[in-house]
Amino acid sequence: MAGLAQPAVERLRLFLRELPPGARALLIAELERAMLRGDDFAGAELILSELRSAVRASQSNEPRIGEAARLFFEPFQPFLVDDHPDNKHRGRIARSAIEPIWLWLSDMVMPGQARTYVEQAENALKSGDEAKTQQLVRNFQGSVLERIEDLLDSAGSDDKAKRRIGVQLGTPRALDDLQTMAGVLKFRDGLATFGTQLPGHINNLNGAPLDNIKAQLDARLQSNPDFFLYALILAMTRLAAPWQLIRLAVKAAGSDNAARIEGTQYAVAVTIVLAEVARTVNELGTDLKSGRGFAVVAMLKDVHDAVRGLRTELDFAADSAWGKQLAAIRAEISKLLSGEINLMPGRVRRLMRPRPAKEIAPGATVNADEVAEAEFLVGFVMACRTYAGELAINEITQRTFSDLQQCLDAGTKSLLDALRTCGEGERPFRQSQVDAAVRFCGKVFGQEYASLLIKAADVASHGDRRSARA
Repeated sequence: MAGLAQPAVERLRLFLRELPPGARALLIAELERAMLRGDDFAGAELILSELRSAVRASQSNEPRIGEAARLFFEPFQPFLVDDHPDNKHRGRIARSAIEPIWLWLSDMVMPGQARTYVEQAENALKSGDEAKTQQLVRNFQGSVLERIEDLLDSAGSDDKAKRRIGVQLGTPRALDDLQTMAGVLKFRDGLATFGTQLPGHINNLNGAPLDNIKAQLDARLQSNPDFFLYALILAMTRLAAPWQLIRLAVKAAGSDNAARIEGTQYAVAVTIVLAEVARTVNELGTDLKSGRGFAVVAMLKDVHDAVRGLRTELDFAADSAWGKQLAAIRAEISKLLSGEINLMPGRVRRLMRPRPAKEIAPGATVNADEVAEAEFLVGFVMACRTYAGELAINEITQRTFSDLQQCLDAGTKSLLDALRTCGEGERPFRQSQVDAAVRFCGKVFGQEYASLLIKAADVASHGDRRSARA
């Protein structure tokens, strides 16, 4: 089966998470440039995913749970999702819900058992007794599973009991979270075994890897249908392109027709993928609005590839539930990206506007953060041009890029003229404007053009004084 072995993946994850922040940023930027050039190499998606996770973990202000709690939640790692708890992901739990769940267990549901477990597990960890630690974790997981199943059974169709659980737990999807917890804990041994049989990372789910994984899933589907959902999700977490999980459904149906796929038990794979694409779009929007902008080009490519894969490898009816869901995702992407694309020309024009000398304080320069943000937006629009067709943003991307070219072409000439004739007090500001223009032009017209602009700026800044000295 093609792909990286799980131990190799874990070593890579550990290495990436220990990188300094500056090294992470440089690696992300280089990988994204390679993607835009069309370069493709094994493991790029895994590296970028891990880098994004490492950056988010370093920026998170959420309190961390203790080591005993972390060991308890270890089987849930493949089923945690970085998304708002309100958004529904069948068989998955929002990562932000983990702490409320632990507090609910340890403070309200089984405080005595939880306290005893934590004390004993911490003592076993301190003494280095790994076998005892694992046994304590398993015993407590079994106790929690029994308690959750009792609560779910007693709630049944009692709306009042369900509301009480929701209030106590404090997560938007409390009952769904508990049902997922019960499923993962119930099948934790089987999922662990299944995980060892999967490669750590699968570059392309096709051919032999597709046949092998389907054979393993079929065997489990026949013996335990309830296990199937979690096995599918676990398999998806090992894919370089999660959307390729739909290929299992296509193979099971023997057709790409959505109606035929809906008649198979693998139909849930399409539902899982659509939820994952919607989650990635939300993540992209959050990063863009926050201004952090790390690896957004890679996320944009992921969304583009997923939408294209769904549209080309599945035969959707436009009025089907899946067809409507995909159309809604594309509309959301178009709305999100159009808003960001519209911001870019104004940011660039404001920074490149030739200003009267009376508006410039002696020694002042252009705000470096504003230049960096505008440069990011220019690069983002360039990436959007690459993926515009599938994401329904062709028109706005072409119009904005044309406006940007005209702005840079005319603006750089004005900035060079202003630099050539300015006084010493305003020269730092004029030079910083030209430096910003160089960065923008490098992304739009290429580095060769930017190099010529640097030479022109040098002549404009020093040429007249050199002639005077001569």
